[in-house]
Amino acid sequence: MRLTPCQAALAGAIGLNLLLLYCAWLRPGRGGPPPRCRPPREAPGVTVLLRDFEDFENDVAGTARSFAALPLPVLVAAEAAPYPPVPLPAGARLLLLRPAPDRPPRDSRPELHVRTRHVALVPDGARARPGLLERMRATLEAGDDARVVAAPVGTEPLRCLGLRVELREWTARYGPGGPGGACGAVEGAAVLLLRTRDLFNLSFPLARPLPTALFVQAALRGWGLRVLPEAFPAAPPALPASPHNRWKAESLAGARRRRLMRELGIKREVLADGRERWYGCGKDTARCFGTVHARTPQYLLAGRWTPPCCLRALRETARHVAEALEAAGVRYWLEGGSLLGAVRLRDVIPWDYDVDLGIYREDAGKCRWLREVEAAGGGAVEDAEGFTAMAPNNARAFLELKFGPGAVENPEYPNPAVKRLGQGD
Repeated sequence: MRLTPCQAALAGAIGLNLLLLYCAWLRPGRGGPPPRCRPPREAPGVTVLLRDFEDFENDVAGTARSFAALPLPVLVAAEAAPYPPVPLPAGARLLLLRPAPDRPPRDSRPELHVRTRHVALVPDGARARPGLLERMRATLEAGDDARVVAAPVGTEPLRCLGLRVELREWTARYGPGGPGGACGAVEGAAVLLLRTRDLFNLSFPLARPLPTALFVQAALRGWGLRVLPEAFPAAPPALPASPHNRWKAESLAGARRRRLMRELGIKREVLADGRERWYGCGKDTARCFGTVHARTPQYLLAGRWTPPCCLRALRETARHVAEALEAAGVRYWLEGGSLLGAVRLRDVIPWDYDVDLGIYREDAGKCRWLREVEAAGGGAVEDAEGFTAMAPNNARAFLELKFGPGAVENPEYPNPAVKRLGQGD
């Protein structure tokens, strides 16, 4: 079939109209640009991003003014507009991270608003130093394993720390930094510079407190962190904060840190000086996991071991029960997995979720809450903290009778038919 010139012209007009209708459908509003599905192409340069500040007391305007004068693009990122309002200079703009029903979703996606190849995370109160961001960028691109570069703010030098994150054990451990300025984290006010694509490939790129969130996620990815000795100036000291504002800032900082640790799946921080911060369950909260099915807790299926707060509770409970049994004259001993952990590790097995004790049936009546308990019994072992608990005289033979040959040397999860140790960990 041959088309006449009129038919060909009609077909072309219909096709053009369909194309125009399709383009109009793509646009979010009349005359607006088509929506972006991916971040814009990166351009050379650095974007300054201000994130960690308090609404009620800050130096955001002064910090933004200082860096915008270089000139550099400055983004002030917050869930909601600061109140009282902050007068931002030319070259700086506010990025609201919390979606709103009257704004397109892309307006709250920071990765669509940073168009430079590098981004500098600047703390509130810092002041620009010409050339220093360029030197940080040169250090980052020098070719070693550094993915983050830090420079101090103010006169106090940064303290370089090592950081090891053990998600399976829900724990972050800080220690001395490595040789040659290699760090896992820094202590002190710092400007942090990294590639934009690296920042926005993190699961929590702008979570607060921002430095801690960045250091933990960088440690999980094996990123190096380099520290420069040159410092950015700090703003002159302001008037002392009121007691109420200090209390408010400390309360908010604590709440943010707890929320961050919950999002990252960390329940214990071991600090460089040996102190510990706990973020898990306690006596006044529900435990960290629900009902156990098929002798396999949910956290094992997720590649985790028993949360450290629960292990701590198991140890405390075991001591309390043992003291009560001894005070009542009840003969008892460690049983099952608890005995296995004592022989193998001198501790609770790191994926165990209960404590196994055995007693003589005729002794149960000596304790009013154990009158109907049944058990059998023997010798003694001592744990690493000097607590004495009874156990069968030949613990190894008892364990191999119960769990099979090699039970002490070959760890395994409670129900290997559901999940084996090392499978997907």
